[in-house]
Amino acid sequence: MKPTDEELMKRFQSGDARAFRQLLGRHERRVYNFFLRSFGKKEVAQDLTQDTFLRIVKGKASYQRKAKFTTWMWRIAHNLRVDTYRREKFRKHDSLDQPIGQADEKRTKLDMVEDSKEIGAERHAHGGRFVEALAKVLPELDEDQREVFLLRQMEGLSFQEIAEIQDININTVKSRMRYALQKLREMLQDFAPGTDPN
Repeated sequence: MKPTDEELMKRFQSGDARAFRQLLGRHERRVYNFFLRSFGKKEVAQDLTQDTFLRIVKGKASYQRKAKFTTWMWRIAHNLRVDTYRREKFRKHDSLDQPIGQADEKRTKLDMVEDSKEIGAERHAHGGRFVEALAKVLPELDEDQREVFLLRQMEGLSFQEIAEIQDININTVKSRMRYALQKLREMLQDFAPGTDPN
């Protein structure tokens, strides 16, 4: 059996660097995708992902095993996201389907973002148009609503976990999710059930 995240963190606290590398391997891409979806900027996502794991290294002594490692990790990522918004006042950002690098290069930021199972099913049904459309409208969400949506839909966290991460009431989390879904439904009407994907 593979060790749990909490077991790996305990080993890391005891000086086992390999345990940290395992945690990094399990979660680095998820954290990167979270920041990429939040800010739409590859460089920002890379920097914030690195900062998240640096804070895990520096704060390893403060981690208590009674908490889920992922809840603690997402709390660190959440704080970095909030600090970055405040510092750089991100409100609007580049679309994820904007080409990366040279004008003739065909890879986009969207290509670097892994799909969740739910989004993957919609992408299959609509030939990729759904994910592209979602990437375009996510920046239109309020930043707090977007974070709740990403943690719930893309990462599969419970409302209680998100409440702990954001240090808010669970009803506030549910309210933010409700508003996020309502706004996304309005902006993605072409993909409503029963709509012809062709």
